[in-house]
Amino acid sequence: MNGTWSKERAWEWYNARPWIRGCNYMSADCANRIDQWQELGFEERFKTTEKEFTLMKETGFNTIRIIMEYIVWKEEHDGFMERLERYISLAAKYGISCMIVFGNDCMPPKGDGWKPLKLGEQSWDLGYHGGRKHSQHGSFSDHGYHLLDEPEEAQLHYEMVKEIVTKYKNDERVLMWDVFNEPGNSNRGTMSLPHFKKFVEIIRKINPVQPITAGLWKFPPNFHTLSFEDDLDEVQKYALEISDIISFHHYGCYEDALMLIHKLKTLGRPLVNTEWLARCTHNTVQEMFPLFFLEKVGCYCWGFVAGKYQTYEPWNTIWDRYEKDPSLDWDFTKWFHDLYRPAHRPYDPKEIELIKRFCKTADADFSKKEHV
Repeated sequence: MNGTWSKERAWEWYNARPWIRGCNYMSADCANRIDQWQELGFEERFKTTEKEFTLMKETGFNTIRIIMEYIVWKEEHDGFMERLERYISLAAKYGISCMIVFGNDCMPPKGDGWKPLKLGEQSWDLGYHGGRKHSQHGSFSDHGYHLLDEPEEAQLHYEMVKEIVTKYKNDERVLMWDVFNEPGNSNRGTMSLPHFKKFVEIIRKINPVQPITAGLWKFPPNFHTLSFEDDLDEVQKYALEISDIISFHHYGCYEDALMLIHKLKTLGRPLVNTEWLARCTHNTVQEMFPLFFLEKVGCYCWGFVAGKYQTYEPWNTIWDRYEKDPSLDWDFTKWFHDLYRPAHRPYDPKEIELIKRFCKTADADFSKKEHV
């Protein structure tokens, strides 16, 4: 089967495993994804990763979402592939599967402060989400720049997708293929759509045992009236069309999350929220994690241990919007993302206690089902 999975096959796959719950992962000593994957400093960061995977297992998480860094694959090819295997193997040692992401439209534009991606020592700006003052999370009118915009680089991107999927097409340590992160974001519209389609074509031809997905991320304000045929743009309609498992991003409040899940369930496929947790905007562990558990929605919060990437800071756009409209009901006394402090103490112990309770309950439920 080289097309989108049937709903029956998707549910068979989904129900055959415990509740999917984890985080978007980068170790605390990484300034960015180049740091995560390049040779320079990798051995030290890999030690950090093992300590954090130990903490992750204790927390009850069983999966991570990791984004591939093309420039490292290109410039340190053999080393990158070796390090990716070590990463996947280490995760499996702690009962953690990997969702692998290829494309990513969350990119800053060329302009003031823009710098080309380079391997080596990575600088980072203190006090900014993602460790960059000039980032994709700021307010800008131009479109984000992607190496996919260069024809020769696009061809090499295709080779990266083909190589990684071919290597792991039958490997249960890889949970899912997330083809493209937030396609159309950063004012890119349909710019990446041809590449998105090519990625899908490559993966379907290889026909891996894992499902593929691409997250929906841009929804109309009123989820009650959401029409998937009319209210999604061309790129997101395509993402929906090719997804075996429906994934989505949502950083809004509890009621909005509940109504969105209610609407997405009408599609008849398993659901996984691959990005959530924004305490400032009332997207909290106390409300969202029990909701995902109850609705059997897989979930990946953003971040794990606070570090150089500084995703405990709000997006720059949050600050921009609040400065224009101080009446917005946002709470800047709270961390944005991340669950643990640098010393591996919880940001909020009550959050971790809740996560552990629901993970334990989910695993007990799954174990009972297995023995029926």
